[in-house]
Formats: sequence, C-alpha cells, structure tokens
Amino acid sequence: MVKHRLMLVMAYLGAVIGAGFASGQEIMQFFVYYGSQGFTGAIIAGVLFALMGALLLYMAHNHSISSYQNMLAHLFGPKYGSIIDFMLAVFLFLGISTMIAASGAIFSEHLYLSKYLGIILAYFLIVLMLGAGKKGLILSYNLLVPVKLILLLGITVYAAFGLDGNQVTYANSIRIYHSGNWLVASILYVAYNFALAMVVLTEYQTLTSRRQGVGGAIWGGLLLGFLVVIYYIAMVKYLPAVSLYEVPMLFITGQISSQIKTVYILVLWVGILTTALANAYGFSQRIARLTGTKYQTCLVIGMTLALPLSMQSFSVLVGKVYPLFGLLGIIILAALIYKSVKEVGLELYYKITYVITRRWEV
Repeated sequence: MVKHRLMLVMAYLGAVIGAGFASGQEIMQFFVYYGSQGFTGAIIAGVLFALMGALLLYMAHNHSISSYQNMLAHLFGPKYGSIIDFMLAVFLFLGISTMIAASGAIFSEHLYLSKYLGIILAYFLIVLMLGAGKKGLILSYNLLVPVKLILLLGITVYAAFGLDGNQVTYANSIRIYHSGNWLVASILYVAYNFALAMVVLTEYQTLTSRRQGVGGAIWGGLLLGFLVVIYYIAMVKYLPAVSLYEVPMLFITGQISSQIKTVYILVLWVGILTTALANAYGFSQRIARLTGTKYQTCLVIGMTLALPLSMQSFSVLVGKVYPLFGLLGIIILAALIYKSVKEVGLELYYKITYVITRRWEV
C-alpha cells in the first residue's frame, strides 16, 4: 500500500534529517567545502542512501528481520554481531545526550531562553512520544516529519532559487576549502547517517511487503539526496560569508526575513526531536531486551542517565561522537553490501539454473 511505503519514507527522513542536516553544517562540511565536486558528491550520496536502504529492506524481508539487533547478528554472526550491537548501543546513548544538548543550545542561543528549559522539554516530549514503543515512534514520525519536510522544502527551495545571493557559478567560482577527497566525504556522510537509519528502518519490516519496503527505501533515499542538493545550491550562493556561521541555514533564512528565520528555528528543533526519538527508541529497546526489564522503564532510565552528559557543549559532543559513529557506519555498510551481493547473486544463479534446467528437460 502507498500508505505503508510513505510511512517508511517518513521514517528514513526522520532518522537522517536531524540537527546537523537542518542546520546546514553537515552539508557544508561534507559537500560545500569541496566546491563543484561537492555537487557530484551530493548526488552520489542520494544514490547511496537509496541503494543501501533498498538492500537493508530486501534483506530484512528475506529473513523476516524486524529489529536492528537481529540484523547485526545476521550481518556479522552472533559473536561479532554482539560486539557491533554493544558499540551501536553506546553511540545511541551518546546520540541521546547530543540531541538533548542541541535542544538546550537552540533555546539558549536562538530563542534567548534558558538552556535547561530546552533540555527538560526535549526530555519529557521524547519520553511521552516513545511511551507506546514502536507505535509511539511511528506515530511521532508520521506527525513530525511531514511538518518538518514541508517547511524544509519550502524555505530551502526559495533560498536556493528565489534569492540572488552572490551570483556565483558552481563550476568556476567556488574555492576548494578542504584538501580531502570529496568522494570519501560523501561515503562517510552516508555511513554515519545510515547507522542510525538502520535502527528505525528494520522496525518497518513487519508493516510492509518486500516490494513496498524496498520501494519506500529507494524513494526515501532519493528524496534525501534531493534535499542535500537543494541545501548545497542554497549555501554556495552565500560563500564565503555563510562558511563563518555554525548554523549556516539560520544565516541564509535571516536574509529572507526575521520571521522565516524564527520558523526555521522550529524546523531545527523538530529535526533534533526526530533524531533523538530514533536514538532513544533503539537504545531503550536494546537494554530492555538485554536485561528483561520493561521497555518503558528502560526508556525513562536511559533518558535520565543521558541528562548529565547533555549539559556539555553541543559542539564538543558532536566532535567526539560523530566521527566514531561514521566509522561504525562504514563497517555496517560494508557488511550489508557483501551479504546483499552474495544473496542476490545466489538468487539469480538459482533462477538462471532453474530456467536452463527446464529448457533442457523440454
């Protein structure tokens, strides 16, 4: 059904489009700084998001896998799967702290309210939304992600094509800020985002058929790629000034109007919530399964334990957590590609062998 496919698209977008994406900082670091080659990297990222999402749902349906723990066990085996699972659980917990800290930063730096108000409000909303488990996660995404997506598209498309900017030309006028490789940057970007997306996407195996799941993942990945490209176009129009800001998109929306900038702050905060929901759900589910404790209890304990760390600087947490998350993501991507190619290859081999055998029999 279209409804189930659309739900999966919303889940993919909700997991990936967090504070880093909506702020524009991720797009700046991984694409804009690489000049005109970054544009190619943005397109490749969209293709990779679509391909990896499709492979994940293909495998999930083939083996009836509806949790990321079982997916890791399938990809790496029981022994190494447990190690990767433990590492991912640690990163999910750190991700909760990072997103709660981001909520505090939004309230303090942009709304001029108490940092602790932002932290406590995010804490209670996440606990409230996830209290019903998987149903709460899906309902929250179905409510929050469409609002976030509509606002993101409307504001960013206008910034990309409706404002004059600096009238730069992509191919010739963009200075290369990074000495690294643009293709490696694009792959790293997909890798660290996909590690979190996997936690959410596997949960949708029971809600979709294989065709719906694979199709939804492809559409979600392509839409992510489209958004990366639009962000890229919007930001290169304001180089080099936009590169001086920690939240580039707030600088750009400020060029439109102060009201639009205020609306975009709301978009940022919703992005923080949707990413925090994925982190908190994945972590709580894992601890509940490991200890045999009730899921809701694990949720409250996990969120409460994350509070002290969330009092740290958002930028410091991002600098420490994200690179390690990226490394784990690369390991997961490599295993998924290897297993998927092997399984698809065997499936094709058996089908071809069957057809040839039938013809010989005739």
